[in-house]
Amino acid sequence: MSKTYASDSEVAEAANHIRALRAELNNVLFGQEELVDLVVAGILSRGHILLEGLPGLGKTELVKGLSKALQLDTKRIQFTPDLLPGDITGNPVLQETTQGREFVFQPGPLFTNLCLADEINRASPKTQSALLEAMQERRVTVLGETHTLPDPFFVLATQNPIELEGTYPLPEAQLDRFLFKLEVRRNSASVLERIVNHRELGVEPETKRVVSREILNSLLTLVRRIYLPEVVANYIARLVDATHPGQSEAAAGIKYGSSPRAALSLAAAAKSKALMEGRTNASFEDVRAVAVPVLIHRIILDYNTRIDGKSNRDVVLELLREVPFQADEAPNTLRQEPLHA
Repeated sequence: MSKTYASDSEVAEAANHIRALRAELNNVLFGQEELVDLVVAGILSRGHILLEGLPGLGKTELVKGLSKALQLDTKRIQFTPDLLPGDITGNPVLQETTQGREFVFQPGPLFTNLCLADEINRASPKTQSALLEAMQERRVTVLGETHTLPDPFFVLATQNPIELEGTYPLPEAQLDRFLFKLEVRRNSASVLERIVNHRELGVEPETKRVVSREILNSLLTLVRRIYLPEVVANYIARLVDATHPGQSEAAAGIKYGSSPRAALSLAAAAKSKALMEGRTNASFEDVRAVAVPVLIHRIILDYNTRIDGKSNRDVVLELLREVPFQADEAPNTLRQEPLHA
């Protein structure tokens, strides 16, 4: 059966709802318009998002504002070194039933629409691994019994830079399950002045619901109907392939490249970006706009490259300059840089 693509009228109406959501979130977190846009794109892509930054920059407030603006069922998990897998997924509890005493599964905080995993890298690797099945398959298995998570299901995790005390690096398998890794940067002096004038210590900003559950579901469905031209799909494939050693000059410093999930993530995020801009088809520019946050956590640099001071972001930007839009096109080093991660 042929696929029905999004129409101009559907996309225009959707773009209005998305614009209202972006405006509401910009009232929650001042001076972070680019970050807000990427968070919205991640949600429209049905993806999980990892927010990294120093404490106090508003990562948690942004997630809480998002849950209120979308009126999603939200639960927060504060990750600590003593947190156990069952504290997240839930555990069987012995109860009296009509059949006698039996173990009955009691769902954990993962059973929600939006799970805020706060300071996720402060928990042990064993506890972090409890999220792997939930993030990939939207279900959890406890004692051989599988339980389906609510739909939609998002994990928005915050983490402190790995240099801070009491943090554990996230396993590569878990990082790969995050659609985006976004860096939350410090505010400028002008933004800080705005915060001082409009915020009170310990008082959460008021957030209105701007997108209902029904509208959100329609937006999530519409994103999948955005047209992805074959030439753009080919560009995505060549870009991800170029992250592997031996496939490009920029990959010379990469030890391990990106998985096929990265290509699927690029396609989904590019479609979301197109919808946000009110267009019915994804473009090369949409791919470039989301390439850094999609790929930055999906490549592993070798030791010498890291010693030389190169970051993952530097290498991804080199890849974007090296890989042309068309397979028979020469690399263009003068193209505009993509959005920051």
